[in-house]
Amino acid sequence: MYLPVSERTPGVIASMSYLVQTHERPFQYAYPPPEGEPWESDRFDERATFIADARRIAGTVHDRGFELRDAPSEVRDFEDRDEVERMYYPEVAALALAATGARQAHVFDHLVRKREADRRALSFGRASRGQAAAANGRIHNDYTEQSGQRRLGLVIGDAEACANGSRYAIVNVWRSIRGPVRDTPLAVCDARTIDASELVAADVLYPRRKGEIYLLRHGERHRWSYFPQMDRHEALVFKQYDSQVSGVARYTPHAAFELPDVPEGTPLRESIEARCLVIFDEGRP
Repeated sequence: MYLPVSERTPGVIASMSYLVQTHERPFQYAYPPPEGEPWESDRFDERATFIADARRIAGTVHDRGFELRDAPSEVRDFEDRDEVERMYYPEVAALALAATGARQAHVFDHLVRKREADRRALSFGRASRGQAAAANGRIHNDYTEQSGQRRLGLVIGDAEACANGSRYAIVNVWRSIRGPVRDTPLAVCDARTIDASELVAADVLYPRRKGEIYLLRHGERHRWSYFPQMDRHEALVFKQYDSQVSGVARYTPHAAFELPDVPEGTPLRESIEARCLVIFDEGRP
C-alpha cells in the first residue's frame, strides 16, 4: 500500500490494476478477438492503493503531469459528434494552450465513456456493439516513446514533422458530461514518482490497425490522486507524451477506479476525453 502525501492529506483506499509482466509483449483487443484468442494477454495485480484528494495538492501539467481547470463548456450534447468537433475542439485547444504554455494546438480525437449499468468489474473499457466505451480500469498511458513520435506525423503531416524540430506534447482533457462524478472517477499518477523501467509497451489491436500504449508495473514510489466529484464545469488536463526528455513530466499513467462505499442508486459516471497535440515554439508548421 502506498503512503499518503502527508498525514493530513485526505483520500481513499481503493483497488488499482497493475500489470503483472511476463516475457511476452502484452496485447489487448479493442474489438471481439478471433475465435480462441483471449481479450488480453497478461494478468493484472489488484493492489490496495491510497489515492489522495488532488484538490489539496498543488502542481501543474509540467511537474506532476496533471492539473484541474475551471472551464465551463458551451456544448449541450457531448454525444453529438458534429457539435463536439465544431464547439468542443476549440475549447479543448484553448485549455491545452493555457495549461501547457504552448503556441499551437491540434485536437485530433475524442471518446465518450459510460459506466456499465450493471457496474461490472472494471477492465480495459471496451465498447459493446453500438454503445459508448466503458470506463477503463487498466493503468495505462495512451502513448509510448514510439507512438508519441508517430502521432506528430499523423496530426501535422510527415513532411512537416520531419522538417521541424519543435518540442511538442500530447495532452488528454477529461471531463464529466453528466454531473458530479460519484462513482468510478479517474485516478492519475504523479509523473515524478514513476520510473521508465516500470512502463511496459503494449499493443492495442483494432480491426485495421495496431496502436501502442504503456501499461504500468507496480512501484513503491507511485503517488496516486483524484479530484473528488468532478463536475461538468471542470476539466482535468494531463500529459501523455512530451518530446522533451528531461526536466518535465512526460507520461501520466491513469485509470478509473471503484470508489468505496458508493450508495445504491448513485448516478453512473459519463465522461468525455479529448486528445490534443501542442507545439511549443514559433517555427512551422
